[in-house]
Amino acid sequence: MIKLNEVSTTAPKSVVKDDIKKETKELKLQIMDQVTRLYANKKYSFLIVFQGMDASGKDGVTRRVFSEVSPTMLNAFSFKKPTEEEFAHDFLWRVNKRTPQKGHVHIFNRSHYEDILIQRVHKWIDMKKVESRMTAINNFEQLLNHHNETIVLKFYMHISPERQLEKLTERKEVLRKHYKHNDGDWEERKHWDSYREAYEYAINNSEIPWHIVPADQRWYRDYFVAKTVLKSFSYLDLKYPDLVSEND
Repeated sequence: MIKLNEVSTTAPKSVVKDDIKKETKELKLQIMDQVTRLYANKKYSFLIVFQGMDASGKDGVTRRVFSEVSPTMLNAFSFKKPTEEEFAHDFLWRVNKRTPQKGHVHIFNRSHYEDILIQRVHKWIDMKKVESRMTAINNFEQLLNHHNETIVLKFYMHISPERQLEKLTERKEVLRKHYKHNDGDWEERKHWDSYREAYEYAINNSEIPWHIVPADQRWYRDYFVAKTVLKSFSYLDLKYPDLVSEND
């Protein structure tokens, strides 16, 4: 049973920042190569999920870790308040059509888990509905994994309330970050404990495990995600396909 208050939000004291940043640059190039192999083979796909409190670094880690990857091989989607059309369907309808085709990487910046997080915290659904949706989410992810060869990687961006306060304050005080400011983020912050409980439920009841990312320090956060992504690629042992001649 994972208790988030027992998991550090910072890098281990033994690591050296300059060394980690240098290694991260190398990891990003290796990720580019692996995604290219994935695209060339078209046997597998990747669905990468980033969840976390506001200002936990979901946008930043997406931009930095995959900065070397060609846009033709990667797409990112953000799931916020459903539209009227989306509300008229089951809660996974809008998500299912954004899953990756073989050879591609899709990133969810917020995801299908929003429907058992914000809706639970604000009591728009009860625990019976939460449990029912959790079952549906597990079935959905297993369907992708076992029937479409989609590797599902889920990252919880584990930021401390103190670090989140710093980042939200920057959005109000630093001109180049004003565009990120949203009064609603401050309101959601008031529900910190309820969100922590909701995240722990999602993490502990998922069949496909989550990776808990120490997110207080950007340099270590990026390294942790890059290292985990590359490790998942290594299990596939992807190779570039042989040249096929039209005369063969």
